[in-house]
Amino acid sequence: MAKQFHLISGLPRSGSTLLCALLRQNPRFHAAMTSPVASLCGAMHAKTCGGEFGVFFDDAKRAELLRGIFGSYYSQVPDGDVVFDTNRSWTGRMALLGALYPESRVICCVREPGWIIDSIERMLQKNPLQLSRMFRFQPGTSVYARADMLMNPESGLIGLAWSTLREAWFGPHGQRLIVVPYDGLAKQPRRTLERLYTELGETPFAHDFDHVSYDEPDYDAHIGMPGLHKVREQVAFEDRRPCIPPDLFAKYSGSSFWMKPELNARGVSVI
Repeated sequence: MAKQFHLISGLPRSGSTLLCALLRQNPRFHAAMTSPVASLCGAMHAKTCGGEFGVFFDDAKRAELLRGIFGSYYSQVPDGDVVFDTNRSWTGRMALLGALYPESRVICCVREPGWIIDSIERMLQKNPLQLSRMFRFQPGTSVYARADMLMNPESGLIGLAWSTLREAWFGPHGQRLIVVPYDGLAKQPRRTLERLYTELGETPFAHDFDHVSYDEPDYDAHIGMPGLHKVREQVAFEDRRPCIPPDLFAKYSGSSFWMKPELNARGVSVI
């Protein structure tokens, strides 16, 4: 029995690391923070379509090579187990994923952009002596300038992910999405995981929501954001006020399109 592949994507600072930390409690599941698989696939795809050697590849050979990247990277995962590969760019490659792995689902963790910006600002405040790769290690910019950079639809950490998420949501492959709102995951983790297992057709598993463990200190230090991927031991929702200016927060309020049934023409599963 071959291993099963699913993808975790969506918006940053929206619970994907927490979700991975919970999923990996199941010994059959393999999940972690962002992997290089999407980047490797992008580089391979480009090489097989253009340049001097592009004529040597047809679609069948391209698909075989791209599936080979998944297979090689996760070669140590036993057959019959389930891999959840994480990358925010997967929502921009829904047709490709459908061609490579028709049975795969794309799990999208989501949150209102105002809260995502607020979460990133809180991380910056916790590490005042660090400069972040997110902002090209530039000091002295304002929260408004940082928000504009984050929300850039072509290159921003939030904006690009927001654009590809909307593309996937409204596109022809939307029915393959499973959307996981951050608030639901943090407030009702047991219910959220139960519904996710049902959507994936997996056997239920007894997760421990009081002893969760995940951290990537070397990676976080490399990008100048210590603690970015550290998960608290107990799953709980933190009710707090935004630390960013109210006009900036209000700019993005009410933008959660996944909560509006009239916009869910593709019948996306929102759990």
